Amino acid sequence: MFAYIAMISGGMLALFFYPGAPLAKPMQCSADVHAAVKATATNQDASVELRCSLTLSPGDIVTKRLIFSGAGASGATLDCKGATLDGTRGSINFGKPAVLIRSTKGKNGDWSAPSDITVRNCVIKGALRLQGLGTNGQAKAVQLSSLTPDHTAFAQASAPRQIFLSALTLVADGRVPLYIGPGVTGVRLEKSTLTGKSDGPALYLDAESGGNTITGNRFAVESRREQIAIDGSAKNTIRGNIFDDPSGGGIFLYRNCGEGGTIRHQKPQHNTISGNTFKYQMAFMAKPAVWLNSRNGAQRYCFRDPAHPFGSSLNSKDFAQFNTVTGNRLIGGGAFLIRNSDPSNRIEDNGN
Repeated sequence: MFAYIAMISGGMLALFFYPGAPLAKPMQCSADVHAAVKATATNQDASVELRCSLTLSPGDIVTKRLIFSGAGASGATLDCKGATLDGTRGSINFGKPAVLIRSTKGKNGDWSAPSDITVRNCVIKGALRLQGLGTNGQAKAVQLSSLTPDHTAFAQASAPRQIFLSALTLVADGRVPLYIGPGVTGVRLEKSTLTGKSDGPALYLDAESGGNTITGNRFAVESRREQIAIDGSAKNTIRGNIFDDPSGGGIFLYRNCGEGGTIRHQKPQHNTISGNTFKYQMAFMAKPAVWLNSRNGAQRYCFRDPAHPFGSSLNSKDFAQFNTVTGNRLIGGGAFLIRNSDPSNRIEDNGN
């Protein structure tokens, strides 16, 4: 958005805003905001809303949740400089994301979405979540939007975009440590480590999200699930990452047809998975490193969405097509760890 001043009737000046170049970056956070962030979290004071750029010190331990809400938080940077954001078991904020980047709904019904936010150099004990219309694909606003034919475009316009995550250490404690919610686009995750224990994947790319880039990271979360779930997410690039013994699965592409009554519109297509390294201890007992069409309508909730002539309501199959899986190293395993059921996918040069 850009602004200009114009003369209107009566010699008055008015400030007009138009889409285009971004406004100035947020200011550095004040001393009062720093003090609020560093104060111990309580039930009455458990989080801080940030609309400014915050730099922490290496020895800081932050127990409050840090939240970036709406377009007003756009352009902000959180640089932890090695500080710890602590949302572990037993803490006030256990079970909630230590960092939340979310859209907000105004009184007029319009959604305000943050963009161009950077989070770097943090140790996050718990989870980081990006949230648009709702917390997940089953959220009420997501479900209602899914009943319309332009759902994907609306979900993406209403969700955070252009989020840069760098040099993070995410330590899971039950929850998915990094959740990219419905409609979120343009996330870059780089030079980060995901570890700890999760009841789900290490990274979840939810329905209608897309255009995200996952490069140069280490995935080492203990889980019975796959490390990366691509659930109705498209045009993502997953390149140059290391997966430490992903016995529960590496990267699965599917579409959660009808879960929670939500129609999944977008298909997990045009994703690039290349140059990754999967290190196995007992590959013969492991689930696939890459599995395209891993569900394909086999879930019991596939027919719980209303009857409409589009998306998973029309056909519950995954349609993981036109994806590229090339040049991945499968140490201790082999090409048998790549599972594909559609000839439109390009599968080349994957082996130990």
